Order: sequence, then structure tokens, then C-alpha cells
Amino acid sequence: MSAIARWCIRYRFAVIAAWVIVLIGLSALAQAVKSDYNNSFSVPGSGSTTAQQLLARTIPSQSGDSDTIVWQVRAGTVRNLAVVARMSGVLNRISKFPEVAAVTSPYGPGGGGQISHDGRIAYATVGFTKPSGSLIAADVTRVLDAADAAREPGLEVQLGGQAFENNKPSPSASSAVGVLAAAIVLFIAFGSLLAMLLPLVTAVAGVTGGLMGIALLTHVMNVVTLAPFLGALIGLGVGIDYALFIVTRHRRGLEAGLTPEEAAVTAIDTSGRAALFAGGTVCVCMLGILVLGFSFLNGLAIACALTVACTVLAAVTLLPALLGVFGQRVLSGRQRRRLSAQPEAAVKVKGEGEAGRGAWTRWADTVQRRPAALAAVAAVVMLVLALPVLHLRLAISDQGNDPASSTTRQAYDLLAKGFGPGFNGPLVLVAQASSPADTAALQSLVTRLPSVGDVAGVKTIAVAGGTRVIQVTPRTSPQDTATYALIAALRDRTIPAAERGTSLRVYVGGPSATLADFTAAVSAKFPWFLITIIGLSFLLLVVAFRSLLIPATAAVMNLLAAAASFGVLTAFFQWGWGTSAFGMGAASPVEAFLPVFMLPILFGLSTDYQVFLVSRINEEWVRNRDNGRAIRAGQAGTARVITAAATIMICVFVAFAVTNNLDLAEFGVGLAAAVALDAFILRTILVPAIMHISGNANWSLPGWLDRRLPRLTIEPGEEIPVLRPHKPANPDPRILMIL
Repeated sequence: MSAIARWCIRYRFAVIAAWVIVLIGLSALAQAVKSDYNNSFSVPGSGSTTAQQLLARTIPSQSGDSDTIVWQVRAGTVRNLAVVARMSGVLNRISKFPEVAAVTSPYGPGGGGQISHDGRIAYATVGFTKPSGSLIAADVTRVLDAADAAREPGLEVQLGGQAFENNKPSPSASSAVGVLAAAIVLFIAFGSLLAMLLPLVTAVAGVTGGLMGIALLTHVMNVVTLAPFLGALIGLGVGIDYALFIVTRHRRGLEAGLTPEEAAVTAIDTSGRAALFAGGTVCVCMLGILVLGFSFLNGLAIACALTVACTVLAAVTLLPALLGVFGQRVLSGRQRRRLSAQPEAAVKVKGEGEAGRGAWTRWADTVQRRPAALAAVAAVVMLVLALPVLHLRLAISDQGNDPASSTTRQAYDLLAKGFGPGFNGPLVLVAQASSPADTAALQSLVTRLPSVGDVAGVKTIAVAGGTRVIQVTPRTSPQDTATYALIAALRDRTIPAAERGTSLRVYVGGPSATLADFTAAVSAKFPWFLITIIGLSFLLLVVAFRSLLIPATAAVMNLLAAAASFGVLTAFFQWGWGTSAFGMGAASPVEAFLPVFMLPILFGLSTDYQVFLVSRINEEWVRNRDNGRAIRAGQAGTARVITAAATIMICVFVAFAVTNNLDLAEFGVGLAAAVALDAFILRTILVPAIMHISGNANWSLPGWLDRRLPRLTIEPGEEIPVLRPHKPANPDPRILMIL
């Protein structure tokens, strides 16, 4: 790492120019080829996927996304001649748009069922030629604009369905808000405008490179539109944190009397090395998602790992070049004046290993004196916060949880009011009958379906040869547990009974069935996924710290932090405590894909803080072999920067939590809670307390295992000569103990 740092500093202007050229080139290339995001996801081998494939093969007009345009009159009925003329003209225009397969109007033959009993609400079905995830934004926006133009006083027009859900405005302003909040925290921490800007510039450069890379990645694999926003959320958080650790160590090196070049080299060779390891851990944990085998999640995981990798690359190449350019100006004016007034002898900076009496040093002494009591209190707090997770329900929320001002939410409410809540998520039964006996069995099934519990309506919507498409409307909303139970009842009892003794095959499809299949598949594979990411992070820490107890403790802490953060999510979103308080929509189940994506991020970030804390403790342990002193010194020296880094990350995550996107809001709240608990409870109380209780067992490793493990140094603790910059000819070597 020192050789890389020296090269980047020596050729600093070339490195900066290379970054600028690469970012401009990537941006131009991404703009030229555009992005090709794909929001479709399916579970291979599931009934919903088979139904979709069968529709695409036999009745292509029914295989695309089906969305609704809903209108309501304030007075009279939707059959008023003026309303009929206005809406018929709009629907006729929409039917001729590209990618629109058909528009089913309530004013056409057999359209009476599309008008509510009181005559005030009606809807039209817009059938697209492709699934919603495969439609480009322009084709959906064209329909949106045409429907918006139909609105007038007394006539409300709203649009619902997955295509319009995917076309919501992007929460890009959250990135700017997160960066601004991080800038404020950095300025308070450093007291220098330039020192504040360096981590921000480094992180933004890395995230920009990652986002441009994601745009190119969309042409190689399926990547959902959520990927760049989630990548920005994670990349900004870790990128600013890594740069913060490096700049902090560089500034302390300057205060100790090192030249700007030596201070930068030392910072990269220590904190930069730790950032490289921590970033690699985040990427490895993220790529653990690949074991699930869902293309929908694979693209998301690789996209986010790519962004993290770019931020780490910026931290160990661009940042040292910038440090080389600005020299001692990264210190505040007061620090530079104080440094100039020092005697010519080397200055010893009060660091982690010294007996300074700062607040964090006093706290470290308190933890050392009462480790058992403090560990018990911290564990109780975490367990209390984790209690709601026992009631966690994973599902996919419906558009009834969208913000009240959104057109999808208002369309949802109108349909529920006029036709019942289940109308927002009808099931689609795709049947294949190849003989008269099959046809008779299918007709018997259609006759029995209305008597199945929680079925509100049944109708045949398409027939082509031996394939028949039947729409089943539940009585309950798409995210309701009763709807999931109805899908299970149809698949496990009703349909098998009709198929028995025939070659008839009936598959349950539609958005609700697809989401139910996805939830079930994720739940089935979740234990293997959890074992994978715990095992990977455990092995990395064993190699890093030559210990079994420290990685085992970290694994337990990560699980505890995960349970507590999902407990917060359960109370905030599922119980509605937070959504009602902050106007974020109705209470909803936690998104089914959230655990499999949030846990690798959480484990990676938790491992980051474990690395920065324990690597400093390990440095002291290697030096003096005193467990208590090493823990006290490591905790006192890293607590301030870890809590500052956590505060920055919390600001970034909270900024994403206040968007109109429920998925991002859940990620933001969950990760903000996890980082806060990790930094302010686990790393400042529970981990050091347990290490005090464990004593020298922290550092035990069987000899046979020690000989077989590769050697990996995260933060070398070598002696570094500390020089006064203005008198290098007569250096006074000291042991520099800095972050």
C-alpha cells in the first residue's frame, strides 16, 4: 500500500487527471448507449412463472402488463354523455400508442362490470405488449400524459398498476441531501473547509464511477431501476467513511511532524489498508446474494458491489493524490499556527495509546472497570429492540402503501371503494385443456371457484385454442395474508382436485401470485444465504486477526444488530408507528427482498467498524501483549472517529428514508438504525466489554490453523520516524501512535 500511495502522490496531477478523464469517458459512454434497466423478476419453476411463459407462447396479447385508468365523477354518473365522450376519446387515443396491445373500455360491449354499482366510478384496462419491467419509460409516460389531460373540475382521473408504479419520479434529491448533511458533520469534526471537502470529493468520484458502470452493466445482465439509488446510498455512506478514516490519520500525522508525503503514505498504509479490507468485506458479503439464484437480486448485488469497489479505489488512489496537492492545508488555520509555534523537535500527538484524559479515554476506563454490568445493560437494550422481530411478516407491499398524493395510491383507493380491495390484485389462472375431458374438468373448476373462500368474482378474459385465461378476484387486498392463503388453497386443494384423472393443467399467475412465489422462494433459501454471509465474514476476520473468539464475537454482534434493526423496521413499517407519524403511507409488511439485501450490507458495515476498532486494539496487543491496555487504547483512539463516521452514514441513510419510495425508505430506516446501534452500543460498549471479560483468549488460535492461514496485515504497527518538516536534517525518531 505504501508503494501505491507514494506513486499516487509523486504523480498526483496525472492521477487526478486520469480520474477526471475516466469519469468523463464513462459518463459519455453511458449517455451514448443509454441504460437498459429491467424491473421484471420471476422465480424459475414457480407456478406464476409457468403461467407467464404459457401466456407469452399461446396468447401474447395477454402476456404483457395490465394496468388501469380509473375515473370518478363528483356529481351525476360516469354514464353522463359529456364524461363518456371525453373518456372514450382519451381511451381511443391511448389504444393507438406504441406498446399498447389493447384498451378495454367500460363503454364497450360487456363493459358494464367496469362501472361501480353507484355509477360514480369506472375503470378501463390498458394492456401493454410487454411486462412492466420490460417497458421503457417513454411508452408509459405517453399513457400517463394522455390520462392526465382528461382531468377537469368534477372529473378525477388516476392511474394504477405496476407499469405506472415503476414510472414514479426518482428520489435523486436524496443523494444531495445526504451529501449536505455529511458535509456539516465533517466540518464540525475537522474545523476545516478543505478537510471537509476531500472525503466528499473522493466519495462522489467513486460513486459517480460506480453509477456509470451500473448503466453499462444493464446491457449485460438484468438490473432493476432501484440499483443506482441503492448503490448511491451505500457508496456515499462507505465512501465518505473510508475517506474520513484516511484523512483523520493523515491530519494526525501532520500534527505529529511528518511531511505531507509521509503523513499521506502512513495514512494509506494503515487506515487505507483497513478501508481496502473493509470494502472488500462489504463486496464479498454483497456477492453472497448470488447463492440465492435470483436474477432480480443478482444484478442489484453486483451493481452495489461495483459502486463500493469504485469508492474504495478512489480512497486509495485519488485521495492520496489530493492530499499530496494540498499538503498541510488540510489542517485548520489554528492547527497550522500551533504546529508552526512548536519547538523544532518532533511533536508527539496524543493518540490511542496515551493516557490522555479525553471523554472517550474516560469512557474506555469505565468499560474496563465494569465490563460485566455494562455488557449486560447493552445486551438488554439490543434484545428489547429486537423483540418486535418475532412478529415480522415478509411480503410485497401493494400500492395502497404509496404516498397519499401519488396517482397509484389514489387509483388503488378508487378501485377498492368502487369494486372491493381484491380488485387491485386479481389472480390469473392459465389453463391448458387438450381433450373433451379436460374441457369438462375446467368448466367444473370455473363453476366451483366462486364458492372458494375469499373469492369475490370469476370471469374468463381470453380463449385461444386449448388455452383459457380466467381472472379470479379475491375479496382481500394483494398484501393481505388472506390473499396469500387463497393462492395456497387454489394450488394445494382446489386446482389439484379438478386436474385429478385428466391431463388438464392450471397455473396460478398474476402479480400477486408472482410476489407470493418470490416471498416463499426467498424464505426457503434464506437460511443457506445467512450461513454463507456469516461464514464468509467469519473467515475473513479469522485471517485478519489470527483469532477465533474475535470473529465469533463479531458474528454474534452482527446477528444481534440485524435482529434489533429488523425489530425497528417491524415497529416502524409493519406496525405503522413510524409511517403514520411521518406521513409515509399506511402500515405495510416488510418487503420480502429486504432481508436478503440488507443483511449483507449490514454485515459488511458492521465488519467495517469491527475492523477499524479491533485492528487498532491488535496493534497495541502486538506491541505490549497487555490485553486490558490494548483494548482501552484501541477503544479510546477509535471511538471518536467511528462515531463521527457512523453519524455521517446515518445522515446519508436518513436522507434516503424520506423519499416517496417505500423500498428505499425501508432500506434507509433499517440501515440507519443498524449503524446507530452498532456504533453507539456494540462497538463502544458491548464488544470492548466482552473482550475485557475474555482476556487473553481473544488472541488464541490453534497452532495448526495458524500455520495454514495466509498472512494478512490490516494496520501495521511499525515504528515511524516523526520529523519536523522545516528541519529534516536532524530527525528525532519517535513511535507515532495515531489513528
